[in-house]
Amino acid sequence: MTHNKKLKTYPLTKAKHVKVHGRTTQTLTPLTLFWTGSGIELNMKGSELWIEIEADYQVYEHWISIVINGAPMSRLMVTAGRHWICLLRGMNPDMVKNVRVVKDVQPMSSDSRCLLQIHALRVDGELLPVTDKPHKMEFIGDSITSGEGTIGAKEETDWVPMLFTALRNYTAITAEALNADYRVLSQSGWGVLTSWDNNPHANIPAYYEQVCGVLTGEKNEALGAFSDHDFTSWQPDVVVVNLGTNDGGAFYSPAWTDPVSGKVYKQRLNEDGSFNEEDLQAFENAITNFLAKLRTCNPAAHIVWAYGMLGTPMMPAIYRAVGAYKKRTRDRNVSVFQLPNTTEETIGSRSHPGLPSHTKAADELTGYLREILKN
Repeated sequence: MTHNKKLKTYPLTKAKHVKVHGRTTQTLTPLTLFWTGSGIELNMKGSELWIEIEADYQVYEHWISIVINGAPMSRLMVTAGRHWICLLRGMNPDMVKNVRVVKDVQPMSSDSRCLLQIHALRVDGELLPVTDKPHKMEFIGDSITSGEGTIGAKEETDWVPMLFTALRNYTAITAEALNADYRVLSQSGWGVLTSWDNNPHANIPAYYEQVCGVLTGEKNEALGAFSDHDFTSWQPDVVVVNLGTNDGGAFYSPAWTDPVSGKVYKQRLNEDGSFNEEDLQAFENAITNFLAKLRTCNPAAHIVWAYGMLGTPMMPAIYRAVGAYKKRTRDRNVSVFQLPNTTEETIGSRSHPGLPSHTKAADELTGYLREILKN
């Protein structure tokens, strides 16, 4: 442990002024971090700070980033079990330090033991209030929004948590540029209608109203992952939806057979290589239905459907679907934004957009959203 006699231990419920980021339940005994980009933030006047963290997993371990005064200072794998981690020590006790602990990895839907919790803090000074930012943003997406491939060498191809990050990501970069608090709901491989491999159950809209319905297992159920999310507790000014990349991929992937029902699912191509109209219409209907659901849950938010970092085959369909929704509902607070494509120069690990691609996307999206937030 440490020789610092001034350290005091506080369970999260007793630690004053700790700000929670990310969609989660109301409980702090302990605090469960479900989604990527979620975590805690605090302002501390003291020289040393520890957190007590608990993790579990069968396959995919958790990673966290430690951010001090806005600068990422360390990034580490959180191994299974419950232990204390030192975030900083030996610093000037009279200076106030802003500290954030950020979950770097998305909820792993295929690992029923996926769990990351914060139990307590140990601090040798006082905690001061953390002010809310002037704007709130929610990002919804797939592996791009989960930051898959934004860290690591280009030649890395393993599907491992090490290659995910919440910070080197267009979501964090955009939110910081716009001075906004933000939340992320994302799953690699998922779509608005279907996953990249034609699995119709792997769609974000089906789980959007739950705290973290994409997870599985009794433990997560007991923690409230599948309970209804209270939308009144946090209302975003802007919702950015970056879905469609995997729906496009499904047209080029083999059929998926449901192991329970035996039913076969496939987004089909015509003989000339164009999209089957019936299947394309199902994709468009999924967009209009999701927009209606998003509007019900977030009455005042501007909804931006942002797409294009890995090509734009679905762009005409996205424009048609958003147009149809606006015509039907007279909802003017919805728009489409094309993100810049990833190039050979800006690609990251796992053939996904790298940090340069995310930075460029964030810059363009920030300029667009800045105008919207003015109104």
